[in-house]
Amino acid sequence: MRTASGDHTDLPVVVIGAGPIGLAAAAHLQARGLPFLVLEAGEQVGSAVSEWGHIRTFTPWEFIVDPTAETLLSPTGWARPEGPIPPTGAELVEHYLRPLAGLLSERLRLGHRVLAVTRAGMDKTHTIGRAERPFLVRVQSAAGVDDVAARAVIDASGTWSGRNPLGGSGLPARGEREAGTFLVGPLPDVLGRDRARFAGRRTLVVGAGHSAANTLLNLARLAAEEPGTEVVWAIRGASPAKVYGGAEVDQLPARGALGSDLRSLIRSGAVRLITGFSVTALEPGTDAVTVVGTTGEGELRVEGVHSIAAATGFRPDLSILSEVQLDLDPALEAPARLAPLIDPQVHSCGTVPPHGHRHLAQPDPGLFVVGMKSYGRAPTFLITTGNEQVRSVVAALAGDTAAADDVRLVLPETGVCSVDAQGRDTAASGGCCGTTTEPVPAVAGRGTLLLTDVTGR
Repeated sequence: MRTASGDHTDLPVVVIGAGPIGLAAAAHLQARGLPFLVLEAGEQVGSAVSEWGHIRTFTPWEFIVDPTAETLLSPTGWARPEGPIPPTGAELVEHYLRPLAGLLSERLRLGHRVLAVTRAGMDKTHTIGRAERPFLVRVQSAAGVDDVAARAVIDASGTWSGRNPLGGSGLPARGEREAGTFLVGPLPDVLGRDRARFAGRRTLVVGAGHSAANTLLNLARLAAEEPGTEVVWAIRGASPAKVYGGAEVDQLPARGALGSDLRSLIRSGAVRLITGFSVTALEPGTDAVTVVGTTGEGELRVEGVHSIAAATGFRPDLSILSEVQLDLDPALEAPARLAPLIDPQVHSCGTVPPHGHRHLAQPDPGLFVVGMKSYGRAPTFLITTGNEQVRSVVAALAGDTAAADDVRLVLPETGVCSVDAQGRDTAASGGCCGTTTEPVPAVAGRGTLLLTDVTGR
């Protein structure tokens, strides 16, 4: 570990994570001539994105590519892909993150997992003189464990590894650990690598977000191609309207189509919907698992399930920040000043206000949580939001307060919220973007849901 005196401007800004937001932060640091080091736990940039590489985003390239990153890339002959078709996760990595990483390679460390962040010589209980100490970032790599001194830390590590459990109370359902072999994550490659696991079998998808919608659409397509494939969808709410979102009026067409297509599958019976369902227990058997839950009318058991796609959302891993001083919202686990602007219980479509370094800064000066991790447990993050976050943060670190405070954010209407601008519940009427939703077939109530297994497996 190196030590330094004064304001530590000779030390690097450490960026945690080499996903879209971490690399955008690095691009801004390079453009402003600030020393930096990007630490990525995976063996490639965009390692989390690559895990859902088969999924097409609903965000067009124009809302993904950071303008400063584009400026750095342009002299190499790189051009932002044109057209309205959003990229898949794999295309995002191949056509944007890897070329950008190539320009930053001297300051990028792959296979370097951050274990902890603290202040050199101080635990979190010490405040006097804290700002004068450099940060100490503990890192594990193939070479061992090292400590890196840093002037500032930008945590863009995301939330992909912090998946919410199936249990409806925020805790794992009883038997969830024992039923681990039946869990497939939020975005399995249904039509590709994992096809054999789902073909001719019954899958339960749990969750009411875009991950669930993508998986349901792919499973329905598989069911049309593979006889005996069954798809069941369980949500905690009384209506799936929030998932359908803005449909035809959504300003991101791919996102609107996602909701419209899913609604059609429910109406047709291709996907069987269980509403008001909160998972309480999993009872694994030899070849299938029974999912036990409660509804407004009592216990309901879903039997004969071969795979469960738990698309129940994400939460930030705060363990690496346990020795720094944080100011987080007690519910969302987002920066306290940001939380009211992004709370999914009260925000309206596309109305995330512009926010930058002042909303993201933590009590430890020089520490910023950005990107999806800054949203904590809120599910409504867009890459373009993170790009503006890191532009503001890096400007602040460069001492350009005017640029840091001049935060501008233009978002397409999201089509995902639960109340309108007047605070009225919109879930039952199609969401705050103005679409209406007809009733859809649903299964609810008490008893046992035993779907006929035509394959005999």
